[in-house]
Amino acid sequence: MIRSELTEKILSAKLKKGISWPKLAEKIGRSPVWTTAALMGQMPLSADEAKNAGAALDLTEDEVTMLQIVPTRGSLGTAVPVDPTIYRFYELIQVYGTAWKELIHEEFGDGIMSAIDFAMTMERLPDPKGDRVKIVMHGKFLPYRKY
Repeated sequence: MIRSELTEKILSAKLKKGISWPKLAEKIGRSPVWTTAALMGQMPLSADEAKNAGAALDLTEDEVTMLQIVPTRGSLGTAVPVDPTIYRFYELIQVYGTAWKELIHEEFGDGIMSAIDFAMTMERLPDPKGDRVKIVMHGKFLPYRKY
């Protein structure tokens, strides 16, 4: 089995069991965002986290071991994504990316926001005109080193 096949199995088991990402996160002991990314193949789980995920999703011992392997990150190809939800994030980067970059540099200097020392939360905000999605991201600022 390759990692993408395990991801498909995880999604199928999640659906069959009727378990939500926040409930899986609770069983694993991590945030819903991190847990979802990990089970989608973007983060390695510790032995205990993988064991808990395996128990919740009826995974085999080999599959539990596979969850602990450091993945090759980046689940999207190089072409423009076609899934509408993912495309909207791509669109946000296309429209606002250079502005975010300029604002970060103006506030912090020459550097980047870490995607390693990083956290993100997502929540639903009720609104009479239609519920809204609130995403908060924060990562450590990493200045470029001068040498």
